[in-house]
Amino acid sequence: MRHFILSVCLLIATLAFAQPRQSKIQLLLVPNHSDALYHVNEKASVKVVATDCGMALNDITIDYQVSQDLMSPHISNSITLTGNETTIEMGTMSQPGFLRIKATTIVDGKSYSSMATIGFDTHEIKPVTILPDDFASFWKQQVESVRKLPLSPTMTRLNDRCTPEVDVYHISYANVGGSKMYGMLTMPSAPGKYPAILRLPGAGVGEKSGDIAHAAQGAIVLEMGIHGIPVNLSPSIYSDLGRSALAAYHTYNCDNRYSYYYKQVYLGCVRAVDFLLSLPQCNGNVGTHGGSQGGALSVAVSALHPDVKATAVYFPALSDMEGYMHNRAGGWPHLLKNQRYQTEAVVTTLRYFDTANFAQMLSAPVFYAYGYNDITCAPTTTTAVYNVIKAPKTISIGQNTGHWLYPEQTATMWQWIIDMLQSK
Repeated sequence: MRHFILSVCLLIATLAFAQPRQSKIQLLLVPNHSDALYHVNEKASVKVVATDCGMALNDITIDYQVSQDLMSPHISNSITLTGNETTIEMGTMSQPGFLRIKATTIVDGKSYSSMATIGFDTHEIKPVTILPDDFASFWKQQVESVRKLPLSPTMTRLNDRCTPEVDVYHISYANVGGSKMYGMLTMPSAPGKYPAILRLPGAGVGEKSGDIAHAAQGAIVLEMGIHGIPVNLSPSIYSDLGRSALAAYHTYNCDNRYSYYYKQVYLGCVRAVDFLLSLPQCNGNVGTHGGSQGGALSVAVSALHPDVKATAVYFPALSDMEGYMHNRAGGWPHLLKNQRYQTEAVVTTLRYFDTANFAQMLSAPVFYAYGYNDITCAPTTTTAVYNVIKAPKTISIGQNTGHWLYPEQTATMWQWIIDMLQSK
């Protein structure tokens, strides 16, 4: 029963970004290019089909809006579906970017919506965020400073979570300012040397159950927390913190690069690689893995730690955050969409934490995944980051995915990083 509960917890964690369940009524929007990609100034359209249990609906009204990625709609209209399908003209773009259509219909008093996003010369999308002249030297100094502190690691074996194949530990080590970093470590129980994967978390506050499934495949996995609190506490504690002290942590001291909340997070995650390399069971091959906020951390850690051998990242947050200052989408947490934060001090600070700037420093191979329908980490921002990566890179795009991945994408990404590290 204990192993069954652990398996359920692992499944829940794995599906954190899972695709939504389908409803009985489906509103399908199919671009007239099979890859949803167009050239600038090329006209685009979508085929519209509505179904009820897979059977075509007609004589229904469909309201729709067309907008550039995360911008206000510039087309608002409606159309009546009089046959099994119809076509909506989306127009075009005069510069590289993404155009999105959102369609809504009402059936039996209930509203159903769908969206489709298409790209125009997406390979030419570049970040608008400025790379500070002292970006590399700033972070070199910060990393050198935190490494002067003793790591002082602790490892507590959690016997009730261990399996015959995998040992589980709650770990901690020292971070800047007298703080600590905490995580859940899973390791194959059989003697030997193994590659290690640093698994970095999405936004929010929560416990970590430990990645038993991937450790059983022959990899050490460290599932990190970032807030300086143990990751095996009661769920109610994290809920309380998420509603109070840590409700808006991504804004804390965002006008000062030396005290911004994410500075200690980035440095603490860099030290996580040091911790993994210190384990006698680690063979020296370490990779990073994460999505959304965890994707940003995966890129940043890989850029700042020369010993990282592979980077798996999906829809990274904190990407090209200055987009809003240039009339296009900016990255989560969308601070610069709010005029309150559009100050020189905040904009300057965010440049030192922008994924687009770290991405240019990557050298190890990268697996990169994202979706065109993502309205949390907009494709304009994640594409801009991907385009500036000079390291060897593999991409997996879900043209109809939002802030989630298909199970096949997730499995492919995990197999990629395990294979990459085991082949070193």
